[in-house]
Amino acid sequence: MKNIILASSSVYRKQQLERLNISFSSLSPDVDEEPLKSHGLDHVELSKKLSLLKARSISKDNREAIVIGGDQVASFNAAILSKPETKEKAFEQLKSLSGNEHQLITSLAVISDGDEYIHTCIAKMRMRRLSDGQIKRYIDIDEPLQSCGSYRLEALGISLFEAIECEDFSSIVGIPLMWTAGMLSRLGISIP
Repeated sequence: MKNIILASSSVYRKQQLERLNISFSSLSPDVDEEPLKSHGLDHVELSKKLSLLKARSISKDNREAIVIGGDQVASFNAAILSKPETKEKAFEQLKSLSGNEHQLITSLAVISDGDEYIHTCIAKMRMRRLSDGQIKRYIDIDEPLQSCGSYRLEALGISLFEAIECEDFSSIVGIPLMWTAGMLSRLGISIP
């Protein structure tokens, strides 16, 4: 059976892939995202391109493996909501999202035997109206400073939303598991 490598250092993506009960390793991809983000690409295309670049960065030295790379872009009013890095920036992002809808675009690329497959899920995320106090308390509790959009859906961040619409709910954490399971099955991996 082929080795499977997750091109990610994300704990949450690792936990998700573990749900498929498969053996895999993970390596951090060497991709500088910032230059691409400044090129004004459509946000869906940006997510696809970054997921593919991450998978390729690992695949080039692991040609016999199945490599999985993913990327998420939070998009609001034609702007990308990046990782806030500071509490002040997180507050600004959450304040702007409060009571509004934005998109969480998740792309996954799989490379096997030189063939590349890409899938994208777009979730419509409607945040409930939040007071300044609620936003500050949330940031203090969840510390979402390394999460695009300033929320962690796999933790308390789910409580900020009143509705999420998407074809595969697992994609909001980082990996669309239904598509991934089907793709790996087509590539000869036994699931379940």
